[in-house]
Amino acid sequence: MDFNDTPEEAAFRKKARKWLQEHAAKYAEPPTTAWSENELLEHSRAWQQEKAAAGFAGITWPADIGGQGGSEMDSVIFKDEEDRYHVPSIALFRIGNNMAVSTIRKHGTPEQLKKYAVPTLRGDIGWCQLFSEPGAGSDLAAVRTRAVREGENWRVNGQKVWSSWAHHADWGLLLARTDPTVSKHKGITFFIIDMHSPGIDIRPIQQIDGNAEFNEVFFSDLLIPDSARLGSEGEGWACAMSLLMSERIGQAGVGGLTQRMLRKALYTPRGAEGTAIDSSAVQGAIAECYTLEQGLKYFRARILTQLSQGSLPGAEAALVKLIFASNLQRASARTMDLDGYSGVFAGPDSPGNQLIFDDYIWSSAMRVAGGADEVLRNQIAERVLGMPSEVRMDKNVAFEDLPT
Repeated sequence: MDFNDTPEEAAFRKKARKWLQEHAAKYAEPPTTAWSENELLEHSRAWQQEKAAAGFAGITWPADIGGQGGSEMDSVIFKDEEDRYHVPSIALFRIGNNMAVSTIRKHGTPEQLKKYAVPTLRGDIGWCQLFSEPGAGSDLAAVRTRAVREGENWRVNGQKVWSSWAHHADWGLLLARTDPTVSKHKGITFFIIDMHSPGIDIRPIQQIDGNAEFNEVFFSDLLIPDSARLGSEGEGWACAMSLLMSERIGQAGVGGLTQRMLRKALYTPRGAEGTAIDSSAVQGAIAECYTLEQGLKYFRARILTQLSQGSLPGAEAALVKLIFASNLQRASARTMDLDGYSGVFAGPDSPGNQLIFDDYIWSSAMRVAGGADEVLRNQIAERVLGMPSEVRMDKNVAFEDLPT
C-alpha cells in the first residue's frame, strides 16, 4: 500500500499501475527521435483512445456520459502513476477532457453534454480555447471579438491569439463581446463553435523552437446558431472562470519532476567525485522539488475533493497553477545544469535532454498561460489574504466608454 492510501485507494492504484505497466511500457523512455507534429497528434489520440477503452479516461465522469463515476482521488492516483511514463499528451485532447466537458456539465444543456462528452472522451474530437486577444491577455475581460444576434444566429467578427492546436481542432470554446453597453465582465457570452465553419481563418505562429503549436484565429462574418451558446447571454465570464479553474487544476501535473532530476543526478558523472547526486547542492535542489511536488499533490487533492462534494473552491485554487509552473521552470533548469552547457543541446543520443529543454521553454509560457503569475498573486492577495484591492478605473463603466 502506498503512503497515505486508504485500502480502496491502494486497490485502485494497484489496478492502475498494472494496466500502465502493460500498456504504457512503450513510453517508459522518451522517443529516441522527436516526433513530427502529425506523429505527436496521432500518438496522443491513440493514447486517449486506449485509456478510454480501459476506463481510465473520464474517471470521475458519470456513467451516462461514458465515465466511471469514480472519486477525485482515483483521478489523482491515476495521474500520479501515469506521470511515471512519457505518455504523449497535447492540449487538443486535454482541453476537451479537462476543461470543455466540465464547463458544459456546469453551464450547458443535456443536449450539448450528450453531443460532445463521449466523442471527447474517446479522442474522436479535439478542442481549442479561443479566449486571448492581442488586447486581452492578462485582462481577459477586455475581449473585443464581437458577436451580434441575428434572429436564431450570431454573427462573429474579431481575432484571437495563442490558441493551442487550433489548426487541428474540431471544436472551439469562444468568448465574445455581446453587449458593449454594460461593464466589461457583464457583456460577454460563451459559445461552442465548429472550427471547420466558413468565416474562420487559422494562422499558425512559428515559435522559437521551430514548432507552430500556437495560432492566430480570425473571424469574418462567422455565423453560429444560438444553440451553440453555453449558458445565458452575458454569462460568459462565469463560464470562463469555471473553465479556467479546471485548466489551472488540470494543467498542473504533480509528479515526474523529482524522479527525472534524481535519475539524471544518479547517472551524471562528476569526475573523480562520483556522480552529481553526491553534491549537497544537488541533493538540496531535489529535496526542494520533492517538497513542492508533495505539497502540491495533497493541496490539489483537497481542491478536487471540494469539487466532488459540490463546493466551488475560491481564489486559493490559483496556487496550484502558480506553484507548478514555477517549479517546472526551476526543476527543468536545474536538471539541464547537471550536464553543464551541454544540457541545452539534444542529439539522437540524448532524447532526454530534448524533453527537459522543451519543458524549460514551455514553463516560461505556462507562467503566462491560464493566468499570469502576477494576476494569480493579485487574486490570492486580495481574495485569500484579504489585502487591499488594486485601484480599478474601469469598475462599473460601460465597455464602450473605456478608452481603446
